[in-house]
Amino acid sequence: MTRELFWLTLTVVLTGLLWIPYVINRCQVRGLSGAMANPARNDKPHAEWANRLMFAHDNAVENLVVFAPLVLILNAMDYSTKWTALAATVYFWARLAHAIVYGLGIPGFRTVAFTIGFLAQVVLVLGIFGLV
Repeated sequence: MTRELFWLTLTVVLTGLLWIPYVINRCQVRGLSGAMANPARNDKPHAEWANRLMFAHDNAVENLVVFAPLVLILNAMDYSTKWTALAATVYFWARLAHAIVYGLGIPGFRTVAFTIGFLAQVVLVLGIFGLV
């Protein structure tokens, strides 16, 4: 397994687990049956941190759609450099930081973490074209 695939795997696991805290909050607020019911307009709202974490989860899924194919293309090309490995590593930590600061409601840091993740994706694209 390449380093890029390792970090992709961790990113997939992180993205796959981000729903758990906000669903726990949903159970606390609405009860187990309310959490399992279909959404309704009169549902009790989540805690603010849980709403933000839902948005962070959505954003992580949306960006995984870009990150995963980039790593898989590099893997299919059998192309791995210190820069592509570093970019995959940075991407994972940026996504983790993004989820944490989004959940905590720290907008400036959220934007910085998102931008760092985006720049890591740019490095992967450059790797695909043999520029790094």
